[in-house]
Amino acid sequence: MQLFEVSESAPRERAFASQRALGDCRVLSEDRAGRRRWQPRLGMPESVKPGVVTGKALMDLLEYAKANKFAIPAVNCVSSCSINSCLEAAKKHGGPMIVQFSRGGGQFLAGKTADNTDDAAAIAGCVAGALHVRQVAELYGVPVILHTDHCQRSWLPWFDGLLEANEKYYAQHGEPLFSSHMLDLSEEPLEENIATCKEYLDRMAKVDLLLEMELGVTGGEEDGVDNTGIDNSLLYTQPEEVYAVYEELSKVEGGMFTIAAAFGNVHGVYAPGNVKLTPEILHNSQKYLVEKIGDKYGDKPLFFVFHGGSGSSREDIRYAIEAGTIKMNIDTDTQWAFWDGIREYEAANRDYLQGQIGNPDGEDKPNKKYYDPRMPLRSAEEKMAERLGEAMDDLNCINVV
Repeated sequence: MQLFEVSESAPRERAFASQRALGDCRVLSEDRAGRRRWQPRLGMPESVKPGVVTGKALMDLLEYAKANKFAIPAVNCVSSCSINSCLEAAKKHGGPMIVQFSRGGGQFLAGKTADNTDDAAAIAGCVAGALHVRQVAELYGVPVILHTDHCQRSWLPWFDGLLEANEKYYAQHGEPLFSSHMLDLSEEPLEENIATCKEYLDRMAKVDLLLEMELGVTGGEEDGVDNTGIDNSLLYTQPEEVYAVYEELSKVEGGMFTIAAAFGNVHGVYAPGNVKLTPEILHNSQKYLVEKIGDKYGDKPLFFVFHGGSGSSREDIRYAIEAGTIKMNIDTDTQWAFWDGIREYEAANRDYLQGQIGNPDGEDKPNKKYYDPRMPLRSAEEKMAERLGEAMDDLNCINVV
């Protein structure tokens, strides 16, 4: 098998260009000197088509990602603009994308003054966002996974409402509206966490939905989930806990699941040295499971999810991918990028944004083309898509479709 090397000393855009030029290649690994080794990638499964993927096609895509050692970025979206950024980055760089909604993001999509009794607005906003993605995703020519983020026990009415929407959609279309949903019961005793996940997975399997469950706790704060004062020991999952999850959830007929196993992950961005990630936990968990069940599913039978990806080093990201990580959440960095696009637009056009009439070109000159909302929002979309391109590079997720 022919291998290629590209120096990391080259600018990032040059690396993108090299990958596009090689076409049928992908980044395999990177050593500590920054040298990349490329090798021909395995072919995309025939079941995976442009647009939203669910059921077997979803699992085929995740298997493909694990075999080719790349992970898919997952981005919390709160508007059509952030959705556009995700799809634009995926199209430009030739990789799949995960568009996900949080409970708070769903409510924002529905409108902050909409009636949210019993999570009605949060449910409606997520459903509306999913329907929007389904309408446009295929136009970008890439596979897209539709997902929802953290759901703790007190938020289960929101989760139940989403499942009802999936079941109705499945009855009409033969597939669920979403691809997957996450339950985060990581602060509860392990037995209760697993039991509730198993109960929901049994229901989800009937409509080809994948469950993402969390073990250990992701630190920091994000969109209503605040773990800033959590016991540090809870940030690190043990292999025995991972095996306990696998043992129970694998009993569900037709059940599909991924595990967000904590290895020091923290939501948000912090100064270097303040967060200690230990991806070895994921490697050890894979080894432990193989010792228990054998290698009938290969040496990495588990699908892992990396939460709190913003601000993580490329070395930690790549090492987690080597352990079977196929999804990484990135939210804080994309939020900043979106704002940065608006900030840069305002700074560049400030003299044209002080009133409807009058600018450096003349006191009677109109400014409509500058304060048209599409102008700063498009700048935000471009900046967020640019940041996602960098994330895709970190995740080996370029030119893989």
